[in-house]
Amino acid sequence: MNFAATFDQGLPYEAFLAKYANDEQRRRWSAVHAQVALSDEQQALLRSFRREMKVLVVAGTWCGDCVNQCPIFAHFAAQNAAIRIHFFDRDENPELAKDLSICGAPRVPSLLFLSEDGFPCGRGGDRTLSTYRDIADRQLGPSCPTGIAPPDKTVLQNVVQEWLNEFERIQLMLRTSGRLRQVHGD
Repeated sequence: MNFAATFDQGLPYEAFLAKYANDEQRRRWSAVHAQVALSDEQQALLRSFRREMKVLVVAGTWCGDCVNQCPIFAHFAAQNAAIRIHFFDRDENPELAKDLSICGAPRVPSLLFLSEDGFPCGRGGDRTLSTYRDIADRQLGPSCPTGIAPPDKTVLQNVVQEWLNEFERIQLMLRTSGRLRQVHGD
């Protein structure tokens, strides 16, 4: 699949919600968006990104994991125009969803990070470690205690930081790439 060409067919956050979400879904996404708060340090880090990052996000407005994570990406993109995020509805883009499948299924959200010139740099998605710890703590109970699951009130903050770590990792990959340093003369 030509991911660079595919990226251009995606929708920005608000346009994605306008096209695919019903009123109740928009309310839920808006509620999580309002809860996401980036610290001054997190904002400064995002504003420091110099290389353009293209991020394809396969999502579903109906998906609880998307509701809890995709608004975070919108906050990241709002901090720096170099962070370009395009959303794709999983059900309307089955080939893309298949190509970005996780654990043998088209799970959402699924992300593909691209360089400015369209080369894949990394993948992520489904759920973060904090989310899986929270789920394991609630679902597996005493038979399999993790002992490290954060309390519910901190899960969102942890998820924000985990995604920020991944965005920073990709940004550093792009900044230190010999190929891109030669292109940019830095």
